[in-house]
Amino acid sequence: MARRNVITVYIWIVDTLQRYGALTLAQLNDLWKRSSLGDGNPIPRRTFFHYRDAIEEMFGISLKCNRSTFEYYIDEEESESDSRMQQWLLDSMSMSGMLTNSRDISHRIVLENVPSARQYLSVVINAMRDNRRIKFSYKSYNRVNASDGIVIEPYFVKIFKQLWYVVGMNVKDGIIKTYALDRMSKLIITQETFEMPEDFDPIEFFKDCFGITTNRNEAKDIVLRVSPTQAKYFRALPLHSSQQEEVHDAYSIFRYRMRLTYDLKEEIMSHGSDVEVISPPEFKAQITTELKKALANYGHQ
Repeated sequence: MARRNVITVYIWIVDTLQRYGALTLAQLNDLWKRSSLGDGNPIPRRTFFHYRDAIEEMFGISLKCNRSTFEYYIDEEESESDSRMQQWLLDSMSMSGMLTNSRDISHRIVLENVPSARQYLSVVINAMRDNRRIKFSYKSYNRVNASDGIVIEPYFVKIFKQLWYVVGMNVKDGIIKTYALDRMSKLIITQETFEMPEDFDPIEFFKDCFGITTNRNEAKDIVLRVSPTQAKYFRALPLHSSQQEEVHDAYSIFRYRMRLTYDLKEEIMSHGSDVEVISPPEFKAQITTELKKALANYGHQ
């Protein structure tokens, strides 16, 4: 069996156990034989044990066996960050496998063209693993020329809207900053090591934020009035974990607890007239000012 097909089987096993909760090997094989991946034959017990070990090694997902019922289930005892990583790996590999097996109809699959972080992501991760500083040049969108010789202590990486970012302590400024990997060049790992702060938590760092931008301001209670159509999207893809909804006949009210950041402002404005900021007043004023500027641009024509 080709390697990509084996990985597809791993993902099928995990997805099936997640869907059913717990299954004996016989029950799992009944589902396997009826699946689009199966060839009508069961997965041999020894092969299944090999798959179980490979799933734990590759995804960090442990398949346990209840000795009284002989049912297999997924051990859910992991941190939030571990769970997110596992799900992301499963989704990514599943999508990769499907696309790899669909090359014969590649002309009918339209993908988004986004900048790649492949060149530097592994380098940054290696630096994080060894707690070593990295040095690079950076081409910011708000500067004409690239900034050379930037040195940071890489704390963690984060993906947002298909772009990868590294967040870490800027050695010169003494401030935690965010850098997009696709805007880097001349990246190297230095010989200088650093101590990762024991009390630093990446999830906590962005807890009150939408996107990749943050600030030192206090989180605010945010209230949005959203059209019925847009509300469906907000339900499916919440802007933030604090999201709460009140459904009315002609609109929905969404409440959040977040910091007022650049990414949040851009996100709200991207929905146009479908989303109205009710509070806080300063956020409503920011959006109003930006909309007036945009309208003024068209008024000159």
